Amino acid sequence: MAEFLQFLISGLTVGAVYALVALGFTLIYNASGVVNFAQGEFVMLGGMVTVFASAAGVPLPLAAVIAVVAAVVIGLLLHRFAIEPARGASAVTLIIITIGASILLRGLAAIVFDKQFHKLPGFTGETPIDILGAAVQPQSFWVLGGTAVVVVALYVFLEHTLLGKAVLATAANRLAARLVGINTTTIMALAFGGSAAIGAIAGILVTPITLTNYDVGTLLALKGFAAAMLGGMGNPLGAVVGGLLLGLLEAFGAGYLSSTYKDAFAFLVILIVLFAAPQGLFGRRAVERV
Repeated sequence: MAEFLQFLISGLTVGAVYALVALGFTLIYNASGVVNFAQGEFVMLGGMVTVFASAAGVPLPLAAVIAVVAAVVIGLLLHRFAIEPARGASAVTLIIITIGASILLRGLAAIVFDKQFHKLPGFTGETPIDILGAAVQPQSFWVLGGTAVVVVALYVFLEHTLLGKAVLATAANRLAARLVGINTTTIMALAFGGSAAIGAIAGILVTPITLTNYDVGTLLALKGFAAAMLGGMGNPLGAVVGGLLLGLLEAFGAGYLSSTYKDAFAFLVILIVLFAAPQGLFGRRAVERV
């Protein structure tokens, strides 16, 4: 029982991070139709900027705020100078642009920071908490709680604010949104900034557990993409469920089978979803009128 609970909490913790990355994918995809493979770099930036700002003497809460602001600025710059000039290009071209942006950000991070692994102290200490025989790090509760807050805040924003409804309108039909006076360019910039903030928050929350360095974003982006596809690309609820399921699959697979293949589960999920259910668990089948 203790072993099962240990794997369960570990899976939910890492799955919550994947869920946040998948939410970033979903937010940008809904607003602009772009699959942003630079999303993992926002997670990296959140962790790295917080680590170096904190090491420079900035209090941890303020360092976290600086990291989120830095990620948002970079997200806005990515939209303004990479995505917006290529508006109207094919989906493949836009994907290649985001991959190029990911490589650029990773290279700049290696120069500005370094290539070493770094860790933040746990927000409320690092003494494990015993839960029915399972040793749980206090930071796991911060990750789970922080993810829940982000999900609720995003839901409230989208469903109960005028700006959020503009995002939903742009996602539903960009041309119709423009015709009723919505500035879709601003909405897309907002989506990039919001997804960058979500990624940075994920990086800040998880760095005390998993460490961070300039290169962690690539694998996180792939796993977040797998989670988004599993839940249904474009569906926020699906992104959260897909992230948690992928985290649980990894944890139990590594625990009961072999940790050697832990990172392979994300790619296995992508293949299964592509072949068996391309629309994902919560996605809707596309209907085209002719």
